[in-house]
Parts: sequence; C-alpha cells; structure tokens
Amino acid sequence: MTIKDKTVLVTGANRGIGRALAAEALARGARRVYAGTRRPLADPDDRVTPLSLDITSTAQIQAAASRVESLDMLINNAGIALPDDLTDPAVLERHLAVNLFGTYAVTRAFLPAVTRSRGAIVNILSVNSLAPLPFIIPAYSVSKAAAFSLTQSLRALVAGQGVRVHAVLPGPVDTDMTRGSDTPKASPESVAVAIFDAIEAGEEEIFPDPASAPMAGRWRDSAAKLLERQFAQLHR
Repeated sequence: MTIKDKTVLVTGANRGIGRALAAEALARGARRVYAGTRRPLADPDDRVTPLSLDITSTAQIQAAASRVESLDMLINNAGIALPDDLTDPAVLERHLAVNLFGTYAVTRAFLPAVTRSRGAIVNILSVNSLAPLPFIIPAYSVSKAAAFSLTQSLRALVAGQGVRVHAVLPGPVDTDMTRGSDTPKASPESVAVAIFDAIEAGEEEIFPDPASAPMAGRWRDSAAKLLERQFAQLHR
C-alpha cells in the first residue's frame, strides 16, 4: 500500500512519532491527513485536518468518526508510558485504558471506513510488547503486550475483508517518553520513514530502528509467529 493520494488518520499527532508520521505521510503525497490530538492543532498545510481526539473519550471518538467520510489508513499512535513498579493498580489501569482500550475504541470506530477502502490499520507498539522492562516500565510493557495480541487477533479477523493490520515494534526513539534516558535513540523522522517503507513492502511486524531491526528476521521465523499463522488458519 502506497501513501500517495491516500487518506490517513494519525492519533497522537502533536509530537514524537505521531508528528513525524503525519509529516512523512504528507511528504509521500497523502491527499488528506487527519491529525488526532487531545488539544486543537494548527497546521499550515491545507491537507491536514485537525481532530480533537482523546482516545479515552467515547464522545470525542464518535465525533471524530462522524467527520471522517473516507479513510485508507488508521495509525494508532497515541499512548502513555509512566515509570512504575506494579505496586499501584491505578497505574496499570491507566496504561490499559490508553494503550489497550483506547486503541481498541478508535479501531472499532474507524474500522468500517477502513474496510470500505480495503485499507490498513497500523498500531504503534514497542519491543516491550515482546519482552518487558520490569524494573522501569512494567505496566507499560503489560499494556503493549496486550495491544500486540489485539493487533494479531484483529489481523486474522479482518484479513478476509481486505484490511491489512501492521504492528510496529520500535526500540528507543527520541521522544518525550524517553527524555532523560541515556540509551541511544532513533529519531522520530527516521522511524516514520522506516514504518511507511515497511507498510509499502507488506511487512506485518515492523522493526523500524537500529535497536529493533536485528529482531525482524528472527521474529518472522519464530515459534510465536508460526503459531500465530497456524491459529489464523482456523478462522478461514
């Protein structure tokens, strides 16, 4: 799937990877980019349509869906990452509310439009979907693992309708979420380029940066990926 002349919606488009994805979609010739943010976002490019979209707000999700008449690609990027040690259930609940249930709610609202266009859903996850960082962000890791399972399940369920579902599994990226960390980080711009390149190549799991890229080949041949394919066959 190429981006040229397509309509794209990006949640969390005000900063970091989301902002870079919106800019890269425009650079690749997108016809319309819906920029979903919790607060109004102004953009000089007339191809950008701001959407007030708190992904934990049912009312805002419904209002945004009513404004989008057609959609080729939904990019679920909005998320949170808070340090914790799993001692406070409220922190885990907050991560699940945004990273899992928020992604689910937005997908559910826009899936009919994506299905009509036989388009794509792109979920921005993390390498922590595959293995947690238990001493830094365990609740985040739990929520991203759950969102990855949601992504895999959705992929099997909508494949027969011509909808492609991609999971993006980046390592450390230079965003507000990783501010203060000394770990080498990829730029959001380079990650956005790699994501769209991989979507155009039809990759289901996308490892878009130097830290995660070495995992790509091993993941495709892994027992977990093989099992996903086997289970998906049961739906056909």
